[in-house]
Amino acid sequence: YEWFNGFMGLVLGILIGTFILGAFTKVANTFGAVAAFIAWLSAKLGILLPVMCVLMGMMIIDYITGMLASKRESLEHPDDPAYGWSSRRGAEGIIKKVGYLCVIAVAMVVDYLILRVSAETGFEVSAKAFFGLLVAIWYILNEILSIIENAGRMGSPVPEWLMRYVSVLKNKIDSQGDGTEERVR
Repeated sequence: YEWFNGFMGLVLGILIGTFILGAFTKVANTFGAVAAFIAWLSAKLGILLPVMCVLMGMMIIDYITGMLASKRESLEHPDDPAYGWSSRRGAEGIIKKVGYLCVIAVAMVVDYLILRVSAETGFEVSAKAFFGLLVAIWYILNEILSIIENAGRMGSPVPEWLMRYVSVLKNKIDSQGDGTEERVR
């Protein structure tokens, strides 16, 4: 029932928002509908929305830098088919990124289940998004590492401490589940 109300709020919110926008400004367009959709997403996802936007940006930058790095390698090794961009590797990269989003969706379902069960049993949970947020940040760090590696493949000097620092952050998130932590060296 709650999901249905939320969905109806989205649909009716977009329709009513577009109608009001058209009635007062004579500009009822896709922009108004998109703005209403983003407002609804922000209300539903909270802190997870900007984190997901950062993740999407990092995914796009990683994909572009990966293509550029492959192009540079193909220029350095023109006779070697192992180097260079291929549509197969590009498709595999896109599929991997879709897999990221699926794992984040599963983590969000776990968050939702924890919130629902805790509400039904009388426990108060203050965080609305924990696992989804943690997984999304882990993937952001993964994308940042990949962007840095791609920059190195393009010939850019990459500070070793930056790679180490991002790796340590990613490992800290990994270790939260098993109670161990890697120390910064």
